[in-house]
Amino acid sequence: MAPTSSDPGSTDLGSYATLELDLTDGILTLTVNRPQALNALSQQVISDLWKAFTAIEDSCTHDAGWPVRGVILTGAGGKAFVAGADIREMASMEPDDAAEYARSAQGVTLLIEKVPVPVIAAVDGFALGGGCELALACDFIYASEAAQFGQPEVNLGLVPGFGGSVRLPQRVGLGPARELIYTGRRIDAAEALRLGLVNRVLPTRQELLAAARATLGEIAPKAPLAVGLAKQSITGAYGLHTGQGLEIEAGLFREAFTTEDMREGTTAFLEKRKASFAGK
Repeated sequence: MAPTSSDPGSTDLGSYATLELDLTDGILTLTVNRPQALNALSQQVISDLWKAFTAIEDSCTHDAGWPVRGVILTGAGGKAFVAGADIREMASMEPDDAAEYARSAQGVTLLIEKVPVPVIAAVDGFALGGGCELALACDFIYASEAAQFGQPEVNLGLVPGFGGSVRLPQRVGLGPARELIYTGRRIDAAEALRLGLVNRVLPTRQELLAAARATLGEIAPKAPLAVGLAKQSITGAYGLHTGQGLEIEAGLFREAFTTEDMREGTTAFLEKRKASFAGK
């Protein structure tokens, strides 16, 4: 489905068989739309997500006008964010096919981490296996009280293949991640919040989406290049030795000084006026 938009002159982000896009006031709501399959990550969904996030990344330039300032990633139907990988497709895969399937999904998660705008996973219902892994690639995870998280791959004789064994320990710590992955246990939104897996829990889907939109609305007026550089710094430095991380940070701090937005921001501060950032 092609994106609808209230942004004058916004970039065409394409149309997709399994995704719905809505761009309003710089905030793109990207909905995985396979409710009959609980939004499972078929090869088509993975391909569509790759193309959509590539289009988002390409739009993040001054020439394109930075039409997208933030993304809400969610699922259709009310029962699932993304229930997991597509088991029907996986059942007939040979080992090499499975490796290719995993690498293509991992590529999407890396792209989500790379796009220079914040991405919030708005989880309502199941986020299991690949769905949990997709959410883990996002900058923030907001959940409704109906959300459930888990890495149940061991129940199928499998292991996480879309980043769960890497990103889940980073979010919740090594011990809790091992327990969740080895047991295949599901946890509710309250437990996910306690573990630090999610940032916020909201009572309903409507309140969940409103909260995600409010956060992105708070970020949208900021200098888009600075937000993108901050994301790059955090993602690039995470897990490195402190000295290595500081080198990455210093380099990106320097890069910020090459932007017109930095000059505008500091000048506006000194002149006691609101900055107007052009994204260049």
